[in-house]
Amino acid sequence: MSSLVIVGAQWGDEGKGKVVDLFAAHSDIVVRYQGGNNAGHTLVVANERTVVHLIPAGVLHPQTTCVIGNGVVIDPGVLCGEIDALQARGYLKKPEQLKIDERAHLILPVHRALDIAREERLGVDKIGTTGRGIGPTYENKVARSGLRVIDMLDPEYFRTRVARLLDERNVVLHELYGWPPVELDAVCDEYAVYAERLRPYVTDTALYLTEQIVAGRRVLFEGAHGTMLDIDHGTYPFVTSSNTVAGAVGTGAGVAPRYVNRVLGISKAYTTRVGGGPFPTELDDEVGRKLRQSGDEFGSTTGRPRRCGWFDAVVVRHAARLSGMAGLAITKLDVLSGIAKLRIAVAYEHAGTRYERVPAGVRTFEGARPVYEELDGWNDSLSEARRFEDLPAAARRYISRIEELTATPVTLISVGAERDETILLRDPFLL
Repeated sequence: MSSLVIVGAQWGDEGKGKVVDLFAAHSDIVVRYQGGNNAGHTLVVANERTVVHLIPAGVLHPQTTCVIGNGVVIDPGVLCGEIDALQARGYLKKPEQLKIDERAHLILPVHRALDIAREERLGVDKIGTTGRGIGPTYENKVARSGLRVIDMLDPEYFRTRVARLLDERNVVLHELYGWPPVELDAVCDEYAVYAERLRPYVTDTALYLTEQIVAGRRVLFEGAHGTMLDIDHGTYPFVTSSNTVAGAVGTGAGVAPRYVNRVLGISKAYTTRVGGGPFPTELDDEVGRKLRQSGDEFGSTTGRPRRCGWFDAVVVRHAARLSGMAGLAITKLDVLSGIAKLRIAVAYEHAGTRYERVPAGVRTFEGARPVYEELDGWNDSLSEARRFEDLPAAARRYISRIEELTATPVTLISVGAERDETILLRDPFLL
């Protein structure tokens, strides 16, 4: 019995897609357990770029079964589009290669409309959502008025539930935001098509996963976003609408904690975030622009430029503690080549107080000033490095200092976008 959870240790976009793709080669099942199509994982294989938003990043491995768990919110139109695009390239040839949980909640057109309308109304105070309807869908889930995949397969029941939901949501959409109401018939007709397209993949994935783990299969759990976007433990309210820490596997995949063996955190060698909210180490200067350009820091889902800054050990230490990370994968170390002096935030200062933890108050976090350590950089290209010893001495010291400050061993180092541009220090399933 062996399972591994992949968790983002920053604000998302850490390179989880590449790491999941690498480890999926040694996994029987890859599971997505939270979030929606507001996340995007980019895979680069033989110079071919694949972006997935809902289907797990293990999809490029034909021996791997991909599972979308009950904790994911699904836009069926997006999912059908992903399936069609992957099948056109020769992937997902058999229905049994993809399983969708019957309890996963559905994103409806009214959810997308509300998401966009709210952000427009907030103006400069907007959260920075992707406008994909994720938040409003989770709201309905918690309010016990949402629609699930299993409901979509029963047209009569689905119509009744959608009508009830639109009675409430259309009032807000039209009266408060001035948007046209969403039509019941249009939704039911559209989703009837999706229901038949997705029906072969729908099952009780929680039961399936438990049976497979007990039978000795290797299972990889793939998180979306990052710890600092967790609805409880992130920079609230500038967060996503689900729990992004490793503990969400229990609720989002229906797998008991006893079956979760190890957690691997993913962190860039620097820090990025998208959208609004605090970001103490943000760089609005030439170095920040270099990181953005050299690191291709533009969102895989929206194309938005990412905010860039120095590595924040306070944030990653916070993430490691919350998820019980047994190891860290450091991505994009190569992007730092050519920077003479590097900085790592080891603490914050605010109003005369030193913080070595992430403050809960958003105003404190917004006003926090990072306390930096400075390290020597390096000029060498890292693209050919395949062993830790191949790295320049300054790069090795940088990695060692990250390990010390986060109290977490580094188990993988990525030095490029391709699969083989990786230094694997130990098997993550055996951390």
